[in-house]
Amino acid sequence: MSNHPLARVDRLVDLADTLAAAWGARASICTTVGQERAILRLLGVTGVDRAGRPLAGAAVDRYVAGRADRLAAGILLPFVAAMAEYDLGAQALALDVASGAVDLSLESELLHDPARRTAIELQASALASSAFERIDANRTARLELLAVIGDAPRPWVGSSTEEPESADGARESGLFVATGIDVIRVGVPAGRELSDRLHDAGFDLPPWRARSGPGPGEPDPAPSGSQRGLAEVRLAIDEAAAERRAYARLATAAQPLAGPEQAVVAAFERVDIVDGDPIAEVVDGNVDPDRALADHAFAHRLIARSGSAVVLGAGPLVVAPDLARGAPSGPGTLAGRALALQLLGAALARRDGIPADRVFVGAIPPWLIEERNSAALAVGQVVLRRAALPGQPLVFEEPDSESSAVRWRAVLGAALPLADRNGLIVRRTSSAGAGRVVSETRALIEVAADVADTYGPLDLRGVSLDHARATVAAAITTLERLATDGWSSVLGSPLDRPGISRLGADAVVERSESFDPFMVAGPAALPGATGRAPADLP
Repeated sequence: MSNHPLARVDRLVDLADTLAAAWGARASICTTVGQERAILRLLGVTGVDRAGRPLAGAAVDRYVAGRADRLAAGILLPFVAAMAEYDLGAQALALDVASGAVDLSLESELLHDPARRTAIELQASALASSAFERIDANRTARLELLAVIGDAPRPWVGSSTEEPESADGARESGLFVATGIDVIRVGVPAGRELSDRLHDAGFDLPPWRARSGPGPGEPDPAPSGSQRGLAEVRLAIDEAAAERRAYARLATAAQPLAGPEQAVVAAFERVDIVDGDPIAEVVDGNVDPDRALADHAFAHRLIARSGSAVVLGAGPLVVAPDLARGAPSGPGTLAGRALALQLLGAALARRDGIPADRVFVGAIPPWLIEERNSAALAVGQVVLRRAALPGQPLVFEEPDSESSAVRWRAVLGAALPLADRNGLIVRRTSSAGAGRVVSETRALIEVAADVADTYGPLDLRGVSLDHARATVAAAITTLERLATDGWSSVLGSPLDRPGISRLGADAVVERSESFDPFMVAGPAALPGATGRAPADLP
């Protein structure tokens, strides 16, 4: 067998696909409290309860109450039964459930009557169809707006907003678009479940607070990344995009344990790109693997239906094996572990129905920029990803550190000619400096295109070849050990050891309810309730 790294890429991809098929099948038959919250959101539940808690979460917590059997059966049918029983809409009923005025466990008894169950299932199916119609309408609106005003040239230039309040964030987003930014990324505040779990573990997240109260006749301020805030940002982006005659995309970056709900918000508010990486949640976010994979299996299918794209990082920095043996690994081994886990995340997304051209992947692990010969190492990383992830757009993201960013910009100039031209370059900037950053980035893109057109087939040599060879070898080893030893091969000590606690491990179970009008438990989720794919699904 050839020792050239590109000759071993097929083996690497096969390992990732096989593992994704096995783990994805398990994930697709599980539910979580995050999925149940998302189902209430699909029914139209929004906002907060009378105590200021997110309403969907408060209702799910009140009903499930930590009981695995209730979580396994899901909240949908008891909730729909109560809607009929009390003649209430979803929002009003959720408020009553959250407050304890309605006990859904009593409604569960109605499901034992075959005639009543049939009627409840029919109503649940109708509600699911309404949710799908809203999702499909937003997908159609994206296509129609693209047809009218045209698309921005690729690769796209993106940046993240800084304003925390929705009104300010909308203004900032509009200015970004007017100066040439193509992708506006908005951070989503941590959800209540994550905040509570971190608090229980001794870590408190700072709560979101408005800078000031509302003006006369104005609603209370909302975070830019809330569902209400994203609706405002979406409107501002569309208005600015129509003015400049090129579509601009809205992206969101959510915290761990929020994947299912963020997918619903993306589908309902026409979010174009969702930053959602289940593997990073496990490695970097300390989330239970079963929980993360189940959450994102649900989220992926909604993202696929909505026509949105998903962004995965360049792979997490895995050091647990080094800590166990007491010696650090070289950049090739670290990059190989990152590539293996990135390929696994990409394979899971494709398995769940997201087309390859809507699965964006990080091009260069961020820590690599500070390594010796970083340009040569980056070239090897880009070449490997082009070979292992064909058709998947690459993302180059500028580091937060200014010292790293200076070197990153130089490395970008070296690596960009080797990348495809359909990717995304994310820059750090303010609305005041966005014009200069866009001009600089577009110049880099034009020069890279000129250089790329002068190349023949690329033959890696020297440091870049040695690094690529070490990366592929480490990636294959990582996936083989994941297949035989499970997550402990990456995360360290066995996950079921007493005293080991990972976020959300107590809130994921296999489904016991076979009725599923949202079809989130299998591949049929992509087409939707009818089992047929919409003709205009891009």
